[in-house]
Amino acid sequence: MKKFTLLMPGLVALTLAACSDESGSGTAEETENLLTDDWDEVSEAGMGQEVNMYMWGGNDNINRYLDEWVAPRLKEEHNVELTRVPVNDAQDIINQLVDEKAAGKNEGSMDIIWINGENFKAAKDNELLWGDFSGQLPNFNDYVDAEAPEIATDFGEAVDGLEAPWGKAQFVFVHDELKLENPPKSMEELAEWVKENPGQFTYPALPDFTGSAFIRHVLYETTGGYEQYQQPAADIEDLEARLEPMWQYMNEIEPYLWREGTTYPESLAKQDQLFASGEIGMTMSYDPALAASEVLKGRFPESTRTFVLEGGTLSNTHFLSIPFNSSDKAGAMVAINEMMSPEAQTAKLSPENWGDLSALDLEKLSPEQQDAMNNVDMGEATLPLEDLENHRLPELSADYIEIIEKGWMENVAKE
Repeated sequence: MKKFTLLMPGLVALTLAACSDESGSGTAEETENLLTDDWDEVSEAGMGQEVNMYMWGGNDNINRYLDEWVAPRLKEEHNVELTRVPVNDAQDIINQLVDEKAAGKNEGSMDIIWINGENFKAAKDNELLWGDFSGQLPNFNDYVDAEAPEIATDFGEAVDGLEAPWGKAQFVFVHDELKLENPPKSMEELAEWVKENPGQFTYPALPDFTGSAFIRHVLYETTGGYEQYQQPAADIEDLEARLEPMWQYMNEIEPYLWREGTTYPESLAKQDQLFASGEIGMTMSYDPALAASEVLKGRFPESTRTFVLEGGTLSNTHFLSIPFNSSDKAGAMVAINEMMSPEAQTAKLSPENWGDLSALDLEKLSPEQQDAMNNVDMGEATLPLEDLENHRLPELSADYIEIIEKGWMENVAKE
């Protein structure tokens, strides 16, 4: 999931079209009963409901997967109509919900939202989410390891059943193996390559989510590993001093970056365009199959490959949640449960649809379901799932993100 930024006080929310369908919402008592009813009763209550899914809309593959794979099956198998509502940034969703809660709007237009990280924390802190619903979903109970750290927490924040896992992401670097046969395996080697190949490397300007993730890798490798940051930022008294080697690294490579570091791509899409045109020799993604998808579309050369650092790369889980004022909560539960099914997760795994890693525990799948998932052609540009699993690093808790993004502006962008 792309572009997540912390909700800041005083931000003005985007005004998104909102029209509630009170006929589908039921009484408050009926709504709360959905959290304890048998699943058959929930499914029956959801029949005929129209569910609006608000989500970042910047990826054509993801949009097509929702519109052409998920929505038709929901309609045919459950009589639930799913409408995808694109937004530019997940923070826009949070801002709108903050405004609606302040205005006492109890019948909103959002039924499902796609969030994680600091946006989940903001939603939880502001009580914008409906309730502990994930344990009601059969596919969650049957196929998900609820105790796994990447499922039970979201960027260090306890999930508490307020959202259900939809997929997993892991950071990868992207290169053309015909131009770069042996890519760097550490941040130290990357710095050497950048200096030896001036103008061939850059990263998206913060607060872009991928650019921020790149810098978090620098943080881990230049300051002694991730373990020290698996606690709230406020508990580290010398945090500013600990971050200093990271800023030194960023400033050391800056003169050798694309356009000598005088400017940075404003988004990952802009960076990918630079790579596709050959203007830079490397890009990056929090989507391990993005390169394979771009090869299929003819944007990236067929010799495109991905790699991870020997010390590992960041991974996280992205989630689906139901807002406090959803008008069609039963339909939302049915839709989320369907999107967590082994069939939907297998289809989502294919780069032809999306290439998003499954949120399910493979050991909980039947042999036939495991075979179906293992037989998905991820493309030559995608690393084997086992390699990705063996190089996963945990994310920072959300309170570090704002500190790092503010620090980059002060210590790198303004230098």
